[in-house]
Amino acid sequence: MTGPTPVVAPAGRAGAFWQRLRTGEMGSLPIAAVLVLICLVLQALNHSFLSSDNLVNLTQQSAATGIIALGVVLTLHLGQIDLSVGAVSGLAAAVVAVGSVSLGWPLTLAVLAALAAGVVVGLLYGLVYTRLRVPSFVFTLAGLLVVGGMQLRVLGETGSVNLPFQAWLVRFCQTAFLPQAVAWAVVAVVVGIYAASRLHDRSRRVAAELAAQSLGSVLLRVGVLAVVLGAAVGYLGTNRGVGAVFALFVGLVAVVDLVLRRTRWGRFVRAVGGDVEAARRAGVPVRRVLVSVFVACSTLAALGGVVAAGRLAAANQDTGAVDVTLTAVAAAVIGGTSMYGGRGSAWSALLGILIVQSISTGLTLLNLDLSVRYGVTGIVLAVAVVIDALQRRAREA
Repeated sequence: MTGPTPVVAPAGRAGAFWQRLRTGEMGSLPIAAVLVLICLVLQALNHSFLSSDNLVNLTQQSAATGIIALGVVLTLHLGQIDLSVGAVSGLAAAVVAVGSVSLGWPLTLAVLAALAAGVVVGLLYGLVYTRLRVPSFVFTLAGLLVVGGMQLRVLGETGSVNLPFQAWLVRFCQTAFLPQAVAWAVVAVVVGIYAASRLHDRSRRVAAELAAQSLGSVLLRVGVLAVVLGAAVGYLGTNRGVGAVFALFVGLVAVVDLVLRRTRWGRFVRAVGGDVEAARRAGVPVRRVLVSVFVACSTLAALGGVVAAGRLAAANQDTGAVDVTLTAVAAAVIGGTSMYGGRGSAWSALLGILIVQSISTGLTLLNLDLSVRYGVTGIVLAVAVVIDALQRRAREA
């Protein structure tokens, strides 16, 4: 005869919640809460911050660096870093501009050539790391200088090349917006895929008699996602709507998230990031995984440079400057990706770049100079790194 079902005391629930928060098991929810808090503070300081016009501009400005940050998230999953992502994006922008304008290539061919340049850089990085075991910090720092020099050589003496405003890349990055019906359809598809994925994961864990989230918790997360995405699409729709380039960025985040969680390659990446030696003994092709991640990172950096060139309708010596690398790395870490490897989500790139761009845009509206923006972003980054270190210590305790 069994006794009554034990009731968890409120103090016990609070303790469990605190433990999950300390060890980083809350996922992206705390980061999303920080984003909401930052937006509310900036709105209180300037009532134009949450206007639909400003938010449309903010999302458009986030896309290029956000795509670069997505590649940084992948390298951080391995416990590695690529300090040349900004330079690679600048080289890609230069290839697009010079190839399509100065050399007369079809714009599509110039874009493909820029992406190919990113693939080549990533292959070189992967081979250097896997064959010579040189720390990624060192050879990507060297790559920053080498690739930056290549960018200057490609641009030539003028140092700047303008893209015609009628080019499809410029129109896509500047003036293309999703029709409202399409935006709502995208929301429905994203929420549906997210719900199906979470419910499938839960059913597999239950079948394997492993710890799993309650059905109510899963449905709550799905409901929150639906409300947030629906509110965002509806509010942005009162202005110009959701930009096509921002939709591309969010789509890439969703695809990378799905790949990391649902494919063998994604499991290999997490395994290598968690413990390289254990992954090797388990039969994971560690070298191929490392090379593929460096290639993916550089290719995404090149794509970010292509988007930046379209957004500005130009490529110059300042495209892909050092602050682009710093912003992309900061966004990945602030968004919740661990610098120790093995933990994080592709959504870190989206949340992180929205936080960084919100700080930059909000402080600009307050007429504060660049030094203040850098300082505030640096403080937020330092807090994120400290939290990451504390969570790692809690998990190892």
